[in-house]
Amino acid sequence: MNRRNFQILSLLVFYFTLICLIYNAMGDYSCSDIVETAMVAQEMESGIIGDDEYNIYIDLTESLLYLFKGNELVKKYVIAQGKPSSPSPIGIWRIGNKARNWGSGFGSRWMGLNVPWGLYGIHGTNRPGSIGYRASAGCFRMHNTDVEELYDIIPNGTIVVVQGGQFGNLGSGLEILEPGARKSHVVEVQRRLKVLGYYNSSIDGIYGEGMKSAIIDFKRDNGLPITHVVDMATYEALGILPFE
Repeated sequence: MNRRNFQILSLLVFYFTLICLIYNAMGDYSCSDIVETAMVAQEMESGIIGDDEYNIYIDLTESLLYLFKGNELVKKYVIAQGKPSSPSPIGIWRIGNKARNWGSGFGSRWMGLNVPWGLYGIHGTNRPGSIGYRASAGCFRMHNTDVEELYDIIPNGTIVVVQGGQFGNLGSGLEILEPGARKSHVVEVQRRLKVLGYYNSSIDGIYGEGMKSAIIDFKRDNGLPITHVVDMATYEALGILPFE
């Protein structure tokens, strides 16, 4: 394994291990919550992927998809990712469904991810010029020849780790959240509210009624203006910073 491949593998292993350690230390937010959202508790608890098991790592800082078999890098592919206005979902997911010729704008293959707050997947494209850029509505586009190759290799249930650089779940920075928002930022706020004892519903990335109530209670207890908006003052009070 060359130096570059070793660095990628090390980051993947670190990502799994760090998340599991943090979640286990959070008390109320344990690996059982991960089952509700990403359904990968077993792998996260052990930090082990079988030698014959395929897994995917997507690096949004490079617009590259890395295919591993066990600990060995099999191949890497250039992808298109979500636009700033519709970012790709950061986290640990699974391939939940696969289809051929799923729709006119999705190229020749579709592999859906089990993201709870929206429809995201790895798919082909009829716009090959977009590959390598932040150009999609959040999905991961590949050249049709590449996605056909990947489709034939990986089974349903394959783990897909999406990593977004130094900001983690905050993507490219903090964003104002209002009821109805569906994104990784909501996951981060829900996690923090749950740790603090304000939120008892699922960590699903959807700003719904349960989170609205939790935000009101949190703002009241912390002397913030009572609104449903998660603004910069709310992030600060929650201890969520863009460079965590």
